[in-house]
Amino acid sequence: MSTIEQFNTLDVAPDQRARYWNDLAQQHYAGSQVDAAYSDFNGEVSSWNLGRLRLLRPRTNACRVTRTPILDGEPRLIMHLQCRGVSDHEQGGRRVRLNPGDAVLCRTDRSYRIDLSRHETLVVEFPRHLLAGEIDGLNQWLVSKLPGTSPSLRILHDFLLSLWQQGYRETHHEGWEDEVSSVFSQLLAMALRGAAFDHNRRSEPALLQRVRALVEARLQDPQFSGSAIALDCQISVRAVQMIFAAMGTTPSAYIQERRLVRAAEKLVTHPEATITQIAFDHGFNDSAYFTRCFRRRNGVTPREFRIRN
Repeated sequence: MSTIEQFNTLDVAPDQRARYWNDLAQQHYAGSQVDAAYSDFNGEVSSWNLGRLRLLRPRTNACRVTRTPILDGEPRLIMHLQCRGVSDHEQGGRRVRLNPGDAVLCRTDRSYRIDLSRHETLVVEFPRHLLAGEIDGLNQWLVSKLPGTSPSLRILHDFLLSLWQQGYRETHHEGWEDEVSSVFSQLLAMALRGAAFDHNRRSEPALLQRVRALVEARLQDPQFSGSAIALDCQISVRAVQMIFAAMGTTPSAYIQERRLVRAAEKLVTHPEATITQIAFDHGFNDSAYFTRCFRRRNGVTPREFRIRN
């Protein structure tokens, strides 16, 4: 299995950072160019070639990314899944804005542009045929926002985060990379079908949809709060409180409820994960506190819940 490579600009002189970043892009991500203020640019990225998948996990401050068409080899697609920050994606005259939790698919044989705030993104480039065999009418989903409110997309999001976590510390059996590619394509196809279903049934106001998606995307951040929601959505803290009050709850109570629900799911679906790992993965800095909260909600400890389910 290929190893994960990591790069950052910490040891690079400020006026050389954007140039250094673009040199990296040409070596590892041909055709990409970052436009940013040379004196202000900071970034770090993890890169992983996993069988037929090319995975990136960049974190940078505000910048513009452009990519020229890649015309050689088999047709490929690229998915960007927004973890933090906001991004505007443009390709072929179409433009979509991603908030935390949202995703978009683009083609690599056409140029595209992304305008990004300070952000963290999960990027996967893959052969088009992996997905074309899973879903009909694929073209209609290109440069269309896949909303983070979709449960199917949240499952894919969790899978990718788990993949990165396991990739750092585990060795795997022969053929694992092909199996991961297959699971990824099936989960992405499910996310596309789920997005279509959600689009047909959605009636919630756009701001509420955005807030829900933001919460789902940031559950692992222990510092996440109502204030962070206000900052991301560019509204007041009072407005955030009113949104949750209309749902009969508060920002902190809703965030903790979603953390505990998702942690309960992972206790069952990831039996190899420790209680402490699951606590940390869902925004709890203290596993003992996590256990108390979990027991108060579910009537049993996380360990007892796992045994029963």
